[in-house]
Amino acid sequence: MKLTLNAIQNAMGAIGFLGDAGSLVPTGVQTDSRVLKKGELFFCISGERFDGHNFARTAVERGACAVVAERPPFSMDEMCSMECEEGGVPLLMVRNSVEALGKLAAYHRQQASATVVGVTGTAGKTTVKEVLAQVLSVRGETARNHLNLNNQIGLPVSMLSATGDECFWVMEAGISEPHDMDELASVLRPDLGIVLNVGSGHTQGLGDKGVAYYKARMLNYIAKGGVGLVSGDYPDLVREAKRNFREARFFSVKDAECAYFAEYVGPDSETNGRYKVRLDGKEFELVAPFRGAFAAENVIAVAAAADILGLRSDEIIKGFAGAKLPEKRFCCQQRGNWLVIDDSYNANPLSSARMLETASEMAEGRALMLVMGEMRELGDEAVPAHVQLGRKMAETAPAAVFWVGGHEDEVRRGLAEAGWQGEMFVVQTPEEFVNRFMDTDLRAGLVLFKGSRGNRLERLVEAFCAEPCKLEESDAV
Repeated sequence: MKLTLNAIQNAMGAIGFLGDAGSLVPTGVQTDSRVLKKGELFFCISGERFDGHNFARTAVERGACAVVAERPPFSMDEMCSMECEEGGVPLLMVRNSVEALGKLAAYHRQQASATVVGVTGTAGKTTVKEVLAQVLSVRGETARNHLNLNNQIGLPVSMLSATGDECFWVMEAGISEPHDMDELASVLRPDLGIVLNVGSGHTQGLGDKGVAYYKARMLNYIAKGGVGLVSGDYPDLVREAKRNFREARFFSVKDAECAYFAEYVGPDSETNGRYKVRLDGKEFELVAPFRGAFAAENVIAVAAAADILGLRSDEIIKGFAGAKLPEKRFCCQQRGNWLVIDDSYNANPLSSARMLETASEMAEGRALMLVMGEMRELGDEAVPAHVQLGRKMAETAPAAVFWVGGHEDEVRRGLAEAGWQGEMFVVQTPEEFVNRFMDTDLRAGLVLFKGSRGNRLERLVEAFCAEPCKLEESDAV
């Protein structure tokens, strides 16, 4: 971001008296006073747990160049003509800090020379965003959201963290309520909008018109002359895409006649897969940092987007070869006698089913242990979704199942209906999990961790990764 405080004030429609400070250019924007760096612009955001207005003084002490607020965050004796006393900073008053943040990001996007890509979908959007950004980086500098900072606060902050001079921006938009996509996409205005897939995710908030309806709304906000890139494998999504954007292009992992098509060839290594890709007549193979048939969807979305944006086949192959996945998303590591798959960041029925299929393939005759957590925000679909999850888990023939969170009975029912007769352990803490694990005879194989963010399965991952070495030592005595 290369905007002066005067330009920022005008973009947001803020009230304030900047004086000589109007020509100052903030080094960035921040909503968390704990990580604010000197020279950044601090936004006071009122949230469910914290109110940023209560931390404005801390932000100033840490070096904020100015403060954006909905109400005066300082006492009257700290303010003079809407500006803090000596040693303080200018104060910009807005009606709604989140809306002001979005307006500022939208203005910055209009000034930027980068080609902007927007990514949404039910499962895999963060992986696609990360891999696509790394592939595009072969051609030129590329900015992207950090991890999944993809909501009405995270997306604008990510956009404002970019200079605007990059070749590409790749930004993820995550939604859970009906208004979310309109608010996010109207700020982002992508030149290329990607809708990866649709499934049961956040249905508690998106159940009135369906997930496909709201995901496809990104296409309404594509910049003039831009392109919509959509999976053709979901009938509801295809229908909504054609309704929203007449010139949408489609990719597929099911229809070999589709202009953009990919299929899984097989493993290239224990954690990497080989995929055959066809991009509007060009055919080649590439190696991706994941494996399994489900990931062909991620591969073709990334490859098609890169092709549309002008990258050559050799650049796409090179980008995939060097790509790394974000943490807690198909993060594979060997710990003792166990291959650990940490996909614990989040879960919904689509992503869980796909990861179970991949874990089953990768086990290749070894013992498979499933550490799964409740899938949240599913509303009325929660009960049948967890029964179905139990059935999918049973199909992998796990040696043991550990469960965290609610809907235990539904998962047990699904496991039983599919004929699985093993033991399911319900655990809540890392200590309980490790103790239960120690009581089993399992000492080697593959373990999958997968569940919604609220389950905090990363605690169990950490506990397990510390345990196999101890087990090997005890077995050797």
